[in-house]
Amino acid sequence: MPGHTAATESLWFRRFHPNDAAPARVVIFPHAGGAAGYFLDWSAALSPYADVLAVQYPGRQNRFEEPAADSLTVLADRAYEALLSWADRPLTLFGHSMGASVAFEVARRFERDGADGPVRLCVSGSRAPSVPRDSTVHLLDDDGLLAEVARLGGTDQRVLADPELRDLILPSLRGDYTAIETYCCAPDDLVSLPVTALTGDADPRASVEQVRGWAAHTTGAFDLSVFPGGHFYLADQRPAVVEVLTSHLRG
Repeated sequence: MPGHTAATESLWFRRFHPNDAAPARVVIFPHAGGAAGYFLDWSAALSPYADVLAVQYPGRQNRFEEPAADSLTVLADRAYEALLSWADRPLTLFGHSMGASVAFEVARRFERDGADGPVRLCVSGSRAPSVPRDSTVHLLDDDGLLAEVARLGGTDQRVLADPELRDLILPSLRGDYTAIETYCCAPDDLVSLPVTALTGDADPRASVEQVRGWAAHTTGAFDLSVFPGGHFYLADQRPAVVEVLTSHLRG
């Protein structure tokens, strides 16, 4: 597509199921320690309705040689700049956990600059961005950091059990946790986009009421869907979550 270089596409976005004829795009921002590949099956499920871009943060998979970003605002700045050339059709931004805050900050940058693109923000497994975070996982030693990741789920246990793979993922894990745990957002930081919030009813990191707090960060419509499960409820609830997204795309 015009303006899209192979380098740009391969670095920031993975298009597992390209759909150049789609009327819209879904942009997926992964969780802390997550990578684009986690959402391969999501891409397949959404691709009949939209061209799906799974964001690849620095420091993982095909970007292992790059340092992970330890500032969420810097990460959002860079992702926004990379996404601008893909905003030739309506964008639905979907972020899980840390990815929800990254997606929110990217949306704010579009609105700050008066740039067209995002039409909906979908936030998953994330307390509202102005709700204080009382966690300091990024200050733990390597074993403590890995134990927290294992407790929440969402990372292949075979990776956590392999010393060489653990060493590969630790820098990006620590960078991501530093980014999200040092991120702060003012209560009056807003977007005008409609916001759809999704969460598990037993998430130890984000209570339903904390997720409901996203309503205060938009001047647009707000809706909330609660599913059975913990922080990675979406692993078991993928069909239902995909249905929420596709209902908006069809609408």
